[in-house]
Amino acid sequence: MGRLQQKVAVITGASTGIGKSIAIAFADEGAKVVLASRSREKLEAAAKEIRSLGGTALVIPTNVVVEADVENLFHQIMEDYGRVDILVNNAGITTKTPTDELTLETWQSVLDVNLTGAFLCSRAALKIMKQQRSGRIINIGSVSAKVPRPHSAPYVTSKFGLEGFTRSLALDGREHGISVCILHPGNTATPIWQGREEQAQKEGVMSADDLARVALAMATLPPDVSMLESIVLPMKMPFLGRG
Repeated sequence: MGRLQQKVAVITGASTGIGKSIAIAFADEGAKVVLASRSREKLEAAAKEIRSLGGTALVIPTNVVVEADVENLFHQIMEDYGRVDILVNNAGITTKTPTDELTLETWQSVLDVNLTGAFLCSRAALKIMKQQRSGRIINIGSVSAKVPRPHSAPYVTSKFGLEGFTRSLALDGREHGISVCILHPGNTATPIWQGREEQAQKEGVMSADDLARVALAMATLPPDVSMLESIVLPMKMPFLGRG
């Protein structure tokens, strides 16, 4: 019996990178994983891989910034499974642009996906989890919420906001048996590092599978225990001792 046997886990941004690795790790422990992102083609490829390993995966294409999409996501989950045990808010985008050159459209799009998307998904999940008197929400933050990089104002702002949202949500969920936490990854091997191999070599990059192990540890804690916050990064990454 896997540690997440019969649990229903929803992962946004699940078609590639961190989200896909978390989905595979959860499915390997027996969870029925629901894969959500905008690309059906990529989601189907991820689901095929999970099923080939003996896991259960449901594909629901979703744009997390569209309220109707999010409502449809959770409606379909309830139609198929009747419950939601875990939500991983992983969908996210970034930009590397000096602040004085940022367009309002770029600023808004990053905050919409990284922060508003997490709100919409969490709101929908909370309604279900409150009825169950149980559930766990894991937000995927970033070390940028602790130590920002230059020229990344929208991303940094969204991740600082996500940490605040996590703490507020944890208070809202506590009396209903709902745990809320945030996982802050450092440099992780995802498509974002393509073309930046020299920087990756210098700073260190960890596998998304390693990060998924920490997400799994959060998800498999006893229901009365919560790992509120975790920072996971390559050991040689220049995070500590910058000053």
